[in-house]
Amino acid sequence: MENLNSIIFYTIDKAIKSYRQFAQKQLKEAGFALTIDQWLVLKALEQDGNAPQQQIAAAVFKDVASITRIIELLVQKGYLMREFHSGDRRRFKITLTDMGKEVLEKMQPHIIANRNRALHGITQDDIKMLQGILSKITQNVM
Repeated sequence: MENLNSIIFYTIDKAIKSYRQFAQKQLKEAGFALTIDQWLVLKALEQDGNAPQQQIAAAVFKDVASITRIIELLVQKGYLMREFHSGDRRRFKITLTDMGKEVLEKMQPHIIANRNRALHGITQDDIKMLQGILSKITQNVM
């Protein structure tokens, strides 16, 4: 019988979930009232301020309904501003507020510290090899 720990995808998922739980706890202890998913949405908008919700959803691996809820929370918290799109009244233009930019900047040292902790003892060569393997897995199923 197959053991869960011998399944590579189980191990990958376990590592990701463990890291997310660790990072979320660290951010909460540092006084940030944002979830990892909310941070990802802010970060996606920082990288592409013109991204529509569908593109944001794809970038952070969430469905559009989840992104809509996350965006609504971020608007309520003052991190995002939502306006009707000038060319299509059914769409919204979503932009980072100054407060949103500020929280990203303040969180960055904590994000880096979390990554460093998770990657402790792992060489750059290990990381490059893992990225290559994960990219091949992704290509195999696309």
